Amino acid sequence: MPKKRLKRGLVQVYTGDGKGKTTAALGLALRAIGQGFSVYMIQFLKGSKATGEFKMAKRLSPNLIVKPMGRNVFVDSRRPAKIDEEVAKRGLGLARKVIMGGDYDIVMLDEVNVAVHMGLIPIEDLLHLIQQKPPHVELVLTGRYAKPQIIDRADLVTEMRNVRHYYDKGVKARRGIEI
Repeated sequence: MPKKRLKRGLVQVYTGDGKGKTTAALGLALRAIGQGFSVYMIQFLKGSKATGEFKMAKRLSPNLIVKPMGRNVFVDSRRPAKIDEEVAKRGLGLARKVIMGGDYDIVMLDEVNVAVHMGLIPIEDLLHLIQQKPPHVELVLTGRYAKPQIIDRADLVTEMRNVRHYYDKGVKARRGIEI
């Protein structure tokens, strides 16, 4: 039996300053897996393998792969380290390989918009990847600060807006909710 394919893969962007961008992408991943599709998520600027999504992916493998491509430290957005640029570029190289490889129906580049905003990845490289994407691959780009050029090439753009967040009252990231 031939592998199930999307008839038309589109480009989705989840951006904005509100909570829920990665969560929305993971919800899409669960829906897709339920319909027999395979999903690969590359997480830029995230290095931890202790997150709920990484642990969940191990349970859903090989239908869902989550690959953290960052160091397990907070990256200074004003002065990122050279190693952060190198790791981000490796992540983009992996994205290219996965997108062009044909094994995954949906490829998610989590926090890629932030990596572009910080100058870790040239926007031209991401735009070229969007342009070269095979027609059956759905591409999901998450993260704050989506550049207008990315938004212009997307088929769907959702902007999460922060109305209220409990972080402002000192509530730290909670296991199973944020991590």
